Amino acid sequence: MAEKKRRNTTLRVVRTERLTPTMIRVVFGGEELAEFGYNGFTDSYVKLLFPKPGVAYPEPFDINQIREELPREQWPDMRTYTVRWLDREAGELAIDFVTHGAEGLAGPWAQTAGPGDKLAMLGPGGAYSPREDVARHLLVGDESALPAIGAAVEALPDGARAHAVIEVAGEQERQPLTTKAELTVTWVHRDGAHYGEKLVETLRGLEAGTEPVHAFVHGEAGAVKQLRGLFRDEWGIPADRLSISGYWRTGMNEDGHQAAKRAEREAEEAAAGKSA
Repeated sequence: MAEKKRRNTTLRVVRTERLTPTMIRVVFGGEELAEFGYNGFTDSYVKLLFPKPGVAYPEPFDINQIREELPREQWPDMRTYTVRWLDREAGELAIDFVTHGAEGLAGPWAQTAGPGDKLAMLGPGGAYSPREDVARHLLVGDESALPAIGAAVEALPDGARAHAVIEVAGEQERQPLTTKAELTVTWVHRDGAHYGEKLVETLRGLEAGTEPVHAFVHGEAGAVKQLRGLFRDEWGIPADRLSISGYWRTGMNEDGHQAAKRAEREAEEAAAGKSA
């Protein structure tokens, strides 16, 4: 199957800011930001394109030309990140990166990024924004979901009520969240436990409530799988009021995680076909 052609946007780093010991905000700008088709979703995300070392890419960077002319093993690596905010007036876009020292691809890049550095991206994509016809909101996730949660609570209007349950490594990883809504934040400290373990435990200790809720639940795939059962089967949240997906998977990079998700979907479809 031919690769779908998608225009990339190339931006330049304006500045960086360390938000917590493990999270860095990179603020981008540049002429091409004016053409960035922001979709307005609070979980609006982009595919960041990281060049492979030693490969000569066309200038200006063109992902379609690269895919047409270079073998797949030389294509840039892609990593998915949430747009934390976009300021059209200032001509700036922010993305928050979780870092783990030299581990990974995007984190180490963010740690060394400086003004003038360029990075290409595809997108944006997305599907979730807090529904205006639901007064109660639940936002759940780990550090990877914190940018989207922050964007969501900022978009909530006066009179809305929200509960954010966020797992982070420890107290030093907390971030201030601003909103016009009535917001309760439950910070869950991992303190050395497995990712998602204490988050799931905390959610299982909450009452479902009787008022309709719009839920956003994203983070480590294993934890999200457990929470899907809780929210769908036990709490009875209908699919149209539940945005839930694993952003990442313990022990896998994004390529491995996406492959695992495809395999799971295929297995589910095969099982559904047999039972039909």
